[in-house]
Amino acid sequence: MKDEFSKFLLEIGAIKFGDFKLKSGRNSPYFIDIGTIRDGKNLAKLGEFYAKAIMELNIEFDVIFGPSYKGIPIAISTAIALDKLFGISKRVAFNRKEAKDYGEGGIIIGEIKSGDRVVILDDVMTTGRTKEEIIHLLYSMENVKVAFILIAVDRMERGEGELMATKEFEVKYGIPVKSIVNIKEVAEFALRNKLIKEIEMKKILNYLEKYGGRSL
Repeated sequence: MKDEFSKFLLEIGAIKFGDFKLKSGRNSPYFIDIGTIRDGKNLAKLGEFYAKAIMELNIEFDVIFGPSYKGIPIAISTAIALDKLFGISKRVAFNRKEAKDYGEGGIIIGEIKSGDRVVILDDVMTTGRTKEEIIHLLYSMENVKVAFILIAVDRMERGEGELMATKEFEVKYGIPVKSIVNIKEVAEFALRNKLIKEIEMKKILNYLEKYGGRSL
């Protein structure tokens, strides 16, 4: 599935290779933006990839949670795909950026009950800070457990220490963090299929040599 997912992300422009200025200030030879997926056909495909990954990883959960904003369409499309492909119907929830003080109120949209196991779906994990905020929010609810975090692409960059941000997060919180594919696997697929040149692959490897983290 890794090659198929890599091809999908490259074809829709969700992963680009070149020279990009990141929020961190780094100049990166790759850029990941799942937000480029804006039509029903490709959102459906995206959900199917996540659903298949959930089944392959044998994740046990009650609620799919999509952090606002990019995680919301991921969570919804995945829930639909799980029902369509596997006959599994799960609840979906997501958060607002700001609490609502009228109507139903609150910061969570959807139903999360005491004892629920939650799987968080998102596009990438760079530093893990956004996921930390979500975990603190969910753990403020009675007897709720974050069972798993599944992202589309692991950037493979280190966190605050020498470990990759994803592995650092696993160690800190005891929550498994998996990706459908990592950036090196996407780049290798692109190189094999002549979508990038050797010199571009070298830039990616040099970047990971400088900013990448250890797996464990």
